[in-house]
Amino acid sequence: MTDAQLPPIAVTGSTGRLGGRVARLLADAGVHQRLLVRDPSRAPQLPDATVVVAPYADRPVVREALGGVGAVLMVSASESADRVEVHRSFLDAAADAGVGHLVYVSFLGAAPDATFTLARDHWATEQHARALGLTTTFLRDGLYADDMPALVGDDGVLRGPAGEGRASVVALADIAAVAATVLQDPAAHAGAAYDLTGPAALTLDEVAGTITAVTGRPVRYQPETLEEAHASRAAYGVPRWLVDAWVSTYTAIAAGEMAPVSTAVPDLLGRPATPLAAVLAALDPAG
Repeated sequence: MTDAQLPPIAVTGSTGRLGGRVARLLADAGVHQRLLVRDPSRAPQLPDATVVVAPYADRPVVREALGGVGAVLMVSASESADRVEVHRSFLDAAADAGVGHLVYVSFLGAAPDATFTLARDHWATEQHARALGLTTTFLRDGLYADDMPALVGDDGVLRGPAGEGRASVVALADIAAVAATVLQDPAAHAGAAYDLTGPAALTLDEVAGTITAVTGRPVRYQPETLEEAHASRAAYGVPRWLVDAWVSTYTAIAAGEMAPVSTAVPDLLGRPATPLAAVLAALDPAG
């Protein structure tokens, strides 16, 4: 069977940071893709890629969009109170469509009792995919190294109730490269669950120091109490469940749940995982 005859790979989230990177890597490799999006005007223009409007929660539309695909990359939906239900709808549609392989972007330490509340959503999604009998590969990525500067306030302080806990922050580019690798030979990864991490677990003091060293911006870490953390984040006027999720990012670090360091990235890519300093240097024009 020639490349042109192979069933397409479906990619969700191609209008976002992670899915967009994966779609571009697959396009560079000459892979036939079907990009499932909500807003076609934001879809990347890529060779041999078809854009289909298919919101996760619209089961009949998703089922039709996934017809005849060999594998699908499912990037988790935006944070919402009903995210698990939205994910289940998508998975039900994938099962209805007879999708051969599901690659789901989960989270490090996904479990029903994870300290990080959103990791519980990922566990529930994984469980539903298994219950449906889908052939799966789960990519359980840690916190994005690329997002570390965004955690710093305008005053140069990174605040949170993380104590002296550590996080093995991972580069978005590494996650995308792993996803593209798996999607091009999914059968070799059937049933696998890969923890995708950076090369080291860092305290937030070390994260702050790395940001300072790379960007020249003075940044320091200031531990918060739970009460201080909830109060400072409640000021954004978001729902309580989202405040709890934000705060639990830090309490999960304190509990050691963000600290595992895996060899999956180097094992799958044949090169070392990207350290935080290199990620920041690529983000910062002066780096």
